Amino acid sequence: MGNITRLCIFGPLMNWAYSIDTFEIILLVLFALFYLLYVIRLARIKAKLNIPISKWLIKFSIRSLYVALIIAALLGPSFGETKREIKSVGKDIFVCVDLSESMNAFDVQPTRLEKVKFELKNIVEAFSSDRIGLIMFSNEAFMQCPLTYDNNALNLFIQALSTNLVPNSGTDFGPPLRMALKKLTSEESSVTQQKSKIIVLISDGEDFGEETETEEIESSGIKLFTLGVGTERGSKIQTRRGFKKNNKGEEVVSRLNDRSLKKVASDTGGKYFEINASRNDVERLINSINDIEGELRDAKQLDSKDNKYFYFLILALVLMLCDAMIGVKVIRI
Repeated sequence: MGNITRLCIFGPLMNWAYSIDTFEIILLVLFALFYLLYVIRLARIKAKLNIPISKWLIKFSIRSLYVALIIAALLGPSFGETKREIKSVGKDIFVCVDLSESMNAFDVQPTRLEKVKFELKNIVEAFSSDRIGLIMFSNEAFMQCPLTYDNNALNLFIQALSTNLVPNSGTDFGPPLRMALKKLTSEESSVTQQKSKIIVLISDGEDFGEETETEEIESSGIKLFTLGVGTERGSKIQTRRGFKKNNKGEEVVSRLNDRSLKKVASDTGGKYFEINASRNDVERLINSINDIEGELRDAKQLDSKDNKYFYFLILALVLMLCDAMIGVKVIRI
């Protein structure tokens, strides 16, 4: 049908979804050509038989009109002054991912970190219309990806997550929560808008920090959810040189410490979720975030005039029936 454009004729009352293109021009040319041949034939008959041409003119007018109506229907006519308000609603979500060496434990297959990376992609897909940011941490926090709508870029950052990206001297929840809180409160927002901002803290729970920003998070109205990854039985930690050992030369076994994650969630009025060998609460986490009302970011008035092509087709059909009912006698007996 050609490139989609919007043409306005007859003032602001009528809009067209499509422009006249090759297909419509061919129809018009064919109609004009065949009807010209028909008129020439009728003119010859009239000249020989001296028959009135009034009914022929009526049929010609009717046929021209319904062909024009069919062409108009193909062009997608719309009219009226219908307006619709489109509201853009979304959330800001910061995901803080623990990249300490204990995340290389394989009590959750294939490893805790690889399982987290897989589930993060599901979370990104579930909130494709929201802004999501990524913070990686161990005993320090680093901004891996600021708040963005670009899910493709975010997935690339998720795929690149590795315990080699951060210093490995323990785990501290304070720095990532402090960074996420600062970024989420940097813009002036009302208390209502702050409630559409969320922090998701993902870790195996081995927190060796002394100070966590739970009071500030709770008072700001920001929701904090924690996701524990690992099992109570635990597993050894794979390194490049084998398994990690302590100062005594004993192989270290890392276990999920859900107490610290539950406490952080409880202190801020949030919820705790878990991924272990037999349990995966990611779907419940997604549902809990979905239950939070998003922030109104923008509202626009859009023209929502409907395509009224069927009016033109119905009128063309009526005229075609009239055309079939009007007969022209070429010979009188």
